[in-house]
Amino acid sequence: MSANKNKVVHHINLGTIDYQEAWDKQTQLFEEIIAIKLKNRTEGVDQPTPNYLVFCSHPNVFTLGKSGNESNLLLETSLLGQKGIDFYRINRGGDITYHGPGQIVGYPILDLENFFTDIHKYLRALEEAVILTLEDYGINGGRIDGLTGVWIDWDTPNPRKICALGVKMSRWVAMHGFALNVLTDLNYYKYIIPCGIEGKAVTSLSYELGFDPDITEVESRLLDHLSQIFDMKLKYEK
Repeated sequence: MSANKNKVVHHINLGTIDYQEAWDKQTQLFEEIIAIKLKNRTEGVDQPTPNYLVFCSHPNVFTLGKSGNESNLLLETSLLGQKGIDFYRINRGGDITYHGPGQIVGYPILDLENFFTDIHKYLRALEEAVILTLEDYGINGGRIDGLTGVWIDWDTPNPRKICALGVKMSRWVAMHGFALNVLTDLNYYKYIIPCGIEGKAVTSLSYELGFDPDITEVESRLLDHLSQIFDMKLKYEK
């Protein structure tokens, strides 16, 4: 483990981007960090590892995690193209989820040895940033024991998931992340069993508020909370 912890995090906003293109970008950054860590170990050097926080949104797409069950896709794959939906089997944990317009997708590509080496704490920290962002809008978000993500009315018979999480970790470097529904068209969720969890609904910030919030403002608030929770020193990049 490097003694030279780097809390600088390069924030990149990719806007609306094809899922594969964003995945390739994540992979490039992830492998860059891994390569530096391996060099530090094999050559006995102590080069600081960089960190990235990528925000974006995607055209309509379903992604299935490496432990997911394709039976949770309720639409024949041959029909996906007709619906304008892409589909990818990917290397994060978790099951199937949806990404689409009006969603804030966050990909923290962090060397957790710069912050803390605890995967459980990492997931809870991402959830907490979302919970605090919802609180800014008067929405009470929370967790359900044994399930990742952020929920509304989590302690009632009618819990509704507003944010999904799924990550990949190698050598304490994280990639993939979270998807917060802000202005999301929830109709696409009828084609999947979200995260493989039956009997629980999905919601969005606009649905819960009864109006459409400014998604740029939501992004800004979420970024502030992530920065505070992780004690990041954000560096904004184009």
